[in-house]
This record gives sequence, C-alpha cells and structure tokens, in this order.
Amino acid sequence: MKNRILLTVGLAMLATGCETLDPYTGESGMSQSSKGALIGAGIGIVAGLASGDDAVDRRQRAMIGAGIGALAGGSVGYYMDKQEAELRAELQGTGVSVTRDGDHITLNMPGNVTFATDSSDLNPAFFDVLRSVGKVVKEFDQTVVEVAGHTDSTGTDAYNQGLSERRASTVAQYLQSRGVADVRMITIGMGESMPIADNGTAAGRQANRRVELTLVPLTQG
Repeated sequence: MKNRILLTVGLAMLATGCETLDPYTGESGMSQSSKGALIGAGIGIVAGLASGDDAVDRRQRAMIGAGIGALAGGSVGYYMDKQEAELRAELQGTGVSVTRDGDHITLNMPGNVTFATDSSDLNPAFFDVLRSVGKVVKEFDQTVVEVAGHTDSTGTDAYNQGLSERRASTVAQYLQSRGVADVRMITIGMGESMPIADNGTAAGRQANRRVELTLVPLTQG
C-alpha cells in the first residue's frame, strides 16, 4: 500500500493531480485548495492518508479479525467506484469535496462549514451532511476510515495540535453514532503541519482549517 502523503510536490505534478468535484457546480477539476497551494513554494501538498501505511495495515488486520471480509483484487476498483458515485450524489452542493486518488477517496470538510470558529463543536447545520456521509460509509463497510483534523498556523503548535485532534474525534464519534463500526476508524490530529494552501492569506488559512475523511479499501496481503 502506498503512502498517500505527498510533500513538496512539483507544480507540474500538482496541475495533473487528483480529480475533484466542485461541490457547488458539479464540475470536475482542480480543487480551490490545490490552486491555493500553487501560490506558495515549499508548501506540503496533502493527498489522502495522514496516518501512514502502518496504521492502515493494523486497522485492516483488526477488521479482518472482526469478521469483515477483504475485497478481492479485481473487485476493489468497482467497489470504490460505487462508493464514490454515492458520495458525490449525496454531497453535491454541501461544501464537502470528493477527491479520488487511485483506490482512495478523500472527503474534505472545510472547518468554516463543519465547526464554529475556534471550536470542536459541530455546526448544527452540518448534521444532515454528516448523516449522509455516515449512511454511505456504513453501507460500504469494507473500507478503513481515517479521520484527520488539520488547522491553519494561527496560534501555538500545541494549541493547534489539540484542536485538530478534538475536531477529528468529534467527527469520528458522530460517524460511530450513525453506525460506522469503531474497528474501521483511525483518528488523527495533524495540527498545522500539513497545509494545502498559503497560510499567509485569509483564503489559504480557511482552506487549511479542515477535517479530511479518507476511505481505503480493505484488502488482504
């Protein structure tokens, strides 16, 4: 399994990178956060998993031990295609983007949509969106679910780390309350360490304040 963290990606690679559905127009193309990352040199570009291979491998072994069957090689792509299609249908117009990178699917939940400012309490208006996410994720139960919290660079490293962890935990707990099994979940806070845009601008800081949900197919071997 390949690590999906891509650091200091060249401009050419970024320009031809992951396809993203615009949550408002329904058109595919480069996400606004990816465009923002083109502005500043040396910014780490995040695509998918933050936790790394080992955490996913451990979670997959736990799922298989719990009796959740692994996907066969030829069926993985089709399974993730179906899950992606349902997520796009459910989330169009919500402010949550759906990005596909190989057999990984990442949902980017902007902090200004999901949480009140400087808070880990979910915005009540976002409950319907998370219910939709939970419905699809519960249905497609042969996936590992990583919930990663991210912040901008405002404030201390320690404060941002804690806030990112609390926000990731809040989203994970809500998904569990909707029937997503705990054995499938990885929760991680990345603080300000993985910006996707320039923290020197208000728009960039807003893009960096996010929770990313990454779905990885359960495979064996």
